[in-house]
Amino acid sequence: MLTTRVKTAAKRSVSSTRWLQRQLNDPYVAAAKQQGYRSRAAFKLLQLDQRFGFLKPGTRVVDLGAAPGGWTQVAVARVGATLASSPRKGKVVGIDILAWDPVPGAVTLVGDFLDPLAVARVEEALNGPADVVLSDMAAPATGHAATDHLRIMHLCEVALDFALTVLAPGGTFLAKVFKGGTEQALLARLKQNFTAVRHAKPAASRQESAETYVIATGFKRTPDAGG
Repeated sequence: MLTTRVKTAAKRSVSSTRWLQRQLNDPYVAAAKQQGYRSRAAFKLLQLDQRFGFLKPGTRVVDLGAAPGGWTQVAVARVGATLASSPRKGKVVGIDILAWDPVPGAVTLVGDFLDPLAVARVEEALNGPADVVLSDMAAPATGHAATDHLRIMHLCEVALDFALTVLAPGGTFLAKVFKGGTEQALLARLKQNFTAVRHAKPAASRQESAETYVIATGFKRTPDAGG
């Protein structure tokens, strides 16, 4: 295979040059452009769904931290959100604190999902509870492994808090975590509220990356979930 090499420009740092070279030689970046996905991350969700099968036609999905919309695009296609009125027509709501371009077939919300009014906004858009809550959120990396791990775990925790509020019984929660898996306290909460909890690293996740995903299926109403 031919590799595109990038010369270090006067105003570009070495790390920026390495990032650009990696992007130019990443097959998933190229595939995302060819297939119309907004990010290479779309393939991570596609591969996770191929393995676990949680994005079924007719499913109601919430995508937290959705911008730029790659995961939302995949969810729309998988659950049939663009179909005409039909029992197999799903619904997808994406929410991000930053402004982002609408995704055809999805309800695109701008706001903080931690806002007390966010749950009501999402349930109104879905016309009921969610079947799946997705979170591919990651805080900006600091380069300090312990700090980055704490930040990503915090995002996972608050995403779980949201999921426990909006999920229907039997629902699924999928979130990004870092190498080392899920913290014991969070893992205990997941096992308490779901019938099965697993970790997975899709092929589209770069091997050098510390990221992996936790997928919890079979949501149970418990005191922790507010039910």
